[in-house]
Amino acid sequence: MKPRHKRFALIGLGLITLALATMLVLNAFRSNLVFFFTPTQVANGEVPQGRSFRIGGMVEDGSLTREGDGLTVHFIVTDLAKRVPVTFKGILPDLFKEGKGAVAQGQLVADGTFIASEVLAKHDENYMPPEAADALAKAKASGAQSSSTLVVQPQ
Repeated sequence: MKPRHKRFALIGLGLITLALATMLVLNAFRSNLVFFFTPTQVANGEVPQGRSFRIGGMVEDGSLTREGDGLTVHFIVTDLAKRVPVTFKGILPDLFKEGKGAVAQGQLVADGTFIASEVLAKHDENYMPPEAADALAKAKASGAQSSSTLVVQPQ
């Protein structure tokens, strides 16, 4: 084999290796990405089906209930336009309260309930995730208020 052909073969092998490494890295990123959605986006069907995502907004006043096991809680997350019922089994953060901002990570089930695997609460009086703050500002600006619980049907 001529040196020129060897060089082309090495360059080709290097490009194939680089492409494979890039593909593996991008696949790892994609499988670990968790996107944020508002209750309005959930109602509009913009959420991924069968994949984990985050939902955020305000915990509706009077919606927090606990089951007898002491770990399972139910509450409603709202962006003041739409509401999504959330179920979480675990210990809630100390700062989690009704009327305050929260972000839950999990999946939406067929009956429209969001099953959370993790719940995050804001860390001080002034902080709210930027996406949740934007969604609340848009909802307040539109003046849309809904009092019915959202039930999302699978498509």
